Amino acid sequence: MKDASSPPILSIVIVTWNGKRYALECLESLHAHASGVPSEIIVVDNASTDGTPEAIRTRFPGVHVVENQANLGFAKANNIGVALSQGRYVCLINSDVVVYQGCLDKMLAVMETNHDIGIMGPKMICPDGGVGLSVMQLPTVWNTFCAAAASHLIFPTSRRFAGFSMRSDGFTGARDVQVVTGWFWMVSRTALQQVGDLDERFFMYGEDIDWCHRFRNAGWRVVFCSDAEALHYGGASSADTPVRFYVQMRRANLQYFQKHHGRLGALGYILAIGVHELARIVGYSMSYCCDRSRRPEAGEKVRRSLSCLRWLVGGSSWMARQAVE
Repeated sequence: MKDASSPPILSIVIVTWNGKRYALECLESLHAHASGVPSEIIVVDNASTDGTPEAIRTRFPGVHVVENQANLGFAKANNIGVALSQGRYVCLINSDVVVYQGCLDKMLAVMETNHDIGIMGPKMICPDGGVGLSVMQLPTVWNTFCAAAASHLIFPTSRRFAGFSMRSDGFTGARDVQVVTGWFWMVSRTALQQVGDLDERFFMYGEDIDWCHRFRNAGWRVVFCSDAEALHYGGASSADTPVRFYVQMRRANLQYFQKHHGRLGALGYILAIGVHELARIVGYSMSYCCDRSRRPEAGEKVRRSLSCLRWLVGGSSWMARQAVE
């Protein structure tokens, strides 16, 4: 990054947990396409066992590496990095992201001329060249049911039945949205001081929805910058244990509903996801029986949904106990 001797304007925080190859590629892209302003990079490692922190120190001696003694989760590790940062703007970037030329400068330019923006995200480019899930709606019981019922496929042009996912490939310029997904953020320090850190009760997943919700409630704009692009591999740290991380994502979403929608909202979420997982079990079981070529994938999907249902039964029991109390 440029001019390390000057006070940084931009602080970049990256959380790592294994995935050494991706982390090195991410840092390489940041150095190759550095912003034109004084910057710093802070890597917070969640007790990797593949030599990630050592490799980073060797190849990028200017990067500040913090080694946690245990996996503290995505939110807490990012908060550690943010606490050490000094920049007027803070970027939280996933370790499996490749930053393209001009991405940071375009985001900074928008932030510098729109001081009411609290948090911004760029366009996610997938490895296959498509546009990934860069933005979404804040989850409600209704749009969660719509997503579970796949009503967006039945009514593709209807906002009412669209679920909480949003297509962003048709967006242009800087656009206000409800949520910019948590793979890549740029945050105003002023807004951050008002809104507060990521909620560390979210170990992994869900913290992005919660944070954007809080920015909006505090009166700050949440903005998607379609002109800025970066590649996101996705799931680099979770690829070896997909079932575990799938259930963790569902658990995080339940935490969000408990926090922002109360007991009834959380119960509605449990019911919606229960319907969704049951439908997936039926559908993928049929695929397993009828199409031998899809059996490995279908079998994995069935196991994943069964694990989620087992967890949901526990969640439903918890909600029932809370209602009685």
